[in-house]
Amino acid sequence: MRGVLFDLDGVLTPTADVHMAAWSRLFTRFLEDQGVSPAYSEADYFQYIDGKPRYDGVRSLLASRGIQLPDGDPTDAPERNTVCGLGNRKNEAFNETLAESGVTPYPGSIEFLDYVVAAGLAVAVVTSSRNGEKTLAAAGIRGRFEIVVDGLLSAERGLAGKPAPDTYELGAALLGLDAAQCVVVEDAHSGIQAGRAGNFGLVLGVDRGVGTQTLLDAGADVVVTDLHELLPNVETEAGE
Repeated sequence: MRGVLFDLDGVLTPTADVHMAAWSRLFTRFLEDQGVSPAYSEADYFQYIDGKPRYDGVRSLLASRGIQLPDGDPTDAPERNTVCGLGNRKNEAFNETLAESGVTPYPGSIEFLDYVVAAGLAVAVVTSSRNGEKTLAAAGIRGRFEIVVDGLLSAERGLAGKPAPDTYELGAALLGLDAAQCVVVEDAHSGIQAGRAGNFGLVLGVDRGVGTQTLLDAGADVVVTDLHELLPNVETEAGE
């Protein structure tokens, strides 16, 4: 392998927890106001939202409850009951928490990043989040990555979000590599599906709560609970 493509939230940083809290705040209240059951739960996050672009996550959750809303526009105010309005409402909650609490990268992920970079592998971040740059900066690791494919760049280029492989394919291309030469590192069901759909050389799952078997069933070749576990055994065929 010659390149490693890292997802961000839940792989490099524990911001998946911040996202989960923001989604819960949004949909617990919204479903209550709509008189719709069942109530929002953590399982909804993993099944309908995790790893997807923000507005796709809104659509998926709403569809699970049989709710139809107009898409609206990305400039919609957070108070509007449109897909974009709800997504923007969630984003406000995320940004408030990030500003208040900051974020510290997973130590094991940074150790793994150091290891593969020292071995001569190219690295990039591929995230569905439109807050990718902000999160990397808050975590103090923006300078570690020359290539960052985030939700803003994906939208600018008209790319389909995960579980489609398009964003990972762009990440590989920007590194000057093809899919077979790259490892995809993901914690989300939809991200694992993206790596498998793109026929990447290795799809590595990190189980931060979705479940090891779920990630394997989605197409992961290997699943760990922390990237530190790979350090003694990781293959570094940098000259391949």
